[in-house]
Amino acid sequence: YAREKKWADEVVPGLVVGDPVYLQTPRGHHKFLTLFTPAPDTDKAAIVVHGLGIHPDWGMVGTLRTELADRGFTTLSIQMPILAADARGDQYPPTFPEAAERIGEAVEFLKAKGYKHLAIVSHSMGSRMSLVYLSGKPDPAVRSWASLGISVGDYAALKMPVLDLYGDNDLPPVLANAGKRKQSFAAAGSKQVMIRRADHFFTGREGEMVEAVTDFLNATLK
Repeated sequence: YAREKKWADEVVPGLVVGDPVYLQTPRGHHKFLTLFTPAPDTDKAAIVVHGLGIHPDWGMVGTLRTELADRGFTTLSIQMPILAADARGDQYPPTFPEAAERIGEAVEFLKAKGYKHLAIVSHSMGSRMSLVYLSGKPDPAVRSWASLGISVGDYAALKMPVLDLYGDNDLPPVLANAGKRKQSFAAAGSKQVMIRRADHFFTGREGEMVEAVTDFLNATLK
């Protein structure tokens, strides 16, 4: 929580696009930062979920939240639980229940604002966290999921369309499990897209990343 506050103290004063909104977990012991970027005249919104140890305006995450808003989707980019700076990915699963709660709170916030068609757009560890939420009892307003750079898991339990997006220079576990993930699609409208010459963070390929997500959201949020 101390690192979250440090991130918020750095991010909020420099915010150019969107507004800071603090939401509270159901257990009530912690408020967490979200960045709300409304698009005009739409009932469609995307919850943007960042990866390991960073914040809701970091790099490609900031690109997604602002560019999707420019393309007609309101975005809510949310701060996820983070551990110490030197924590490894395999230390994160104990944070997943709270992560799922935060996604649930983000859904409730957007519904209260009048958004009826929601998607989750997540990256890396954020995709693992989103899978926990979606494998439970997700709100019916959540219609689809853009899963970027996920390293483990499959989609067999999900009844909504999934975009599995990764780069051909992605991390070894992301590449190793790509075939398994594709074979696990259970819902119509699901697809897997590999962006050429893209690394785990889509460095230099951000435009193609945003276009792939936008195309998917246009096809699934109806």
